Order: sequence, then C-alpha cells, then structure tokens
Amino acid sequence: MHLEKLDQFGNLEMSYISDFSGGYISKNEHILKYLDLTPLNQFILEKSVYGTPIFKVGGGGKKIMIVSGIHGNELPPQIANLYMINELLNKDLNNAVYLIPFAAPKSSMDNERTLNSLDLNRAAHIKNSVSNLIMQAIEELGVTAVGDFHSTSFNSNPGCESVFSSKSPTPESFLMANYISRDVGSEMLSFDFAGSMYKGALEDVCNLNGIPSITCEVLSPFGSVGKGTVETSFRQMKSFLSYFGI
Repeated sequence: MHLEKLDQFGNLEMSYISDFSGGYISKNEHILKYLDLTPLNQFILEKSVYGTPIFKVGGGGKKIMIVSGIHGNELPPQIANLYMINELLNKDLNNAVYLIPFAAPKSSMDNERTLNSLDLNRAAHIKNSVSNLIMQAIEELGVTAVGDFHSTSFNSNPGCESVFSSKSPTPESFLMANYISRDVGSEMLSFDFAGSMYKGALEDVCNLNGIPSITCEVLSPFGSVGKGTVETSFRQMKSFLSYFGI
C-alpha cells in the first residue's frame, strides 16, 4: 500500500483501504454537529465519499494503528479519531501512527451497525470484507499494534466503558489493556485466548496473527453521542498511544 503525502496538510499522508464502502458522513447530523468544518475535516469527509480512507502521521520507530467506525452507529470514537488526526498533525513524532476514522463511511452515513448487512467485527477473517482489507493493510504496512475503538449501549455487550484484550497468543494485548485501564479507569475485560468468545473481531484476528491489539469501548446510545463520550474515547486513544511513548 502506498500512501501519498498531502502537501496542503503538512506531514499527513493518505491512501484507501477500499473503494466500495464510501458514504456522505455529513448526512449523519449526530457526527456533523461535533465537528468544526476546518479545511482538514472537510477534506476527510470529502475523501470518505469514495471509500475507506487511511491516514498516516509521523514516521520511524513503531507503527501504531487507531481504527474506529467498524460499527457505523458507534459514533463517539469516530469523532474522537478525527480529533486525534487534528491533534497529531504536524507534531514531531518518533513513531508512525496510522488512523482510520471511518472504517465504513456508508454505515456511518446511514447510522447503521452493519455494512450491507455484514457485521464487520465478525468478518475480519472473511476475504475482502472491509475489516479483512484493514487486516491486510495492517500486515502489508508492518503495523506493530492496533487499537480498535467502539461504543456500547446500556443494553448490549459489554454495556460498560471497557477495554478488551487477550493473554494468548499475544501477551502484549493484555499489557496494553492493563495500562489503559489503569490510566483512564475503563474496566478491563480479558480473555485467556483470542477469538474464544466469537470469530472475526479485528482485535482477535490481529492477536491471532501476532499483532498486539485491544478494543476500547465507551458507553453511549447507539446512533447518538452520549455526554462526555467523545472526550472519553479520545482519552482512551491518547492512553493507547502513551503506552508506546507517543
């Protein structure tokens, strides 16, 4: 995968994960009202019309990825991810950070959990699904750790602010989750072995392939943004990066 430098935005680089998942994010008023329509944010929204964009800031050292929007109706982390791109832009980073703010822009536009009826967090092992294409990009780029950011509602699983991990086959997943839990206060939920609960979650497929990964959840009603949840998701992302000294 080749990322092109965006001269108008300093050290930002961009490419596409897929070209069949695009959507008009601006049609989702719950997302739009939390965004300042700066030239950068407008650019990201425009590029999301044509597929799933991936952005990179920094270089050298470790390669870390932040993903959000695997479920299109889980809004706080998608907004927080845009905040993070703005936060990192033009910073002198000693590592490379890849960011996918909208994994499935069409789902985000429609405020739907699935993409064309497919749950992308049960499909990272299914060839050429969007989450599988993200997995392919992770391997191609040599990403060394992945944070997948979600939100959960009161009546769903897990139904609380939390961070998921597994102890095997990638022990660092547990260490990352423990760091974030202690730093932010999110409840730690750990499994002995990746994928033991269900198949196809991006976090699990990463861990099964030897790439340390965690899933962070904030508590917010599906399809809307609970008070303070964007800020909490942003704190989880910052803590994830802090684990690597970023």
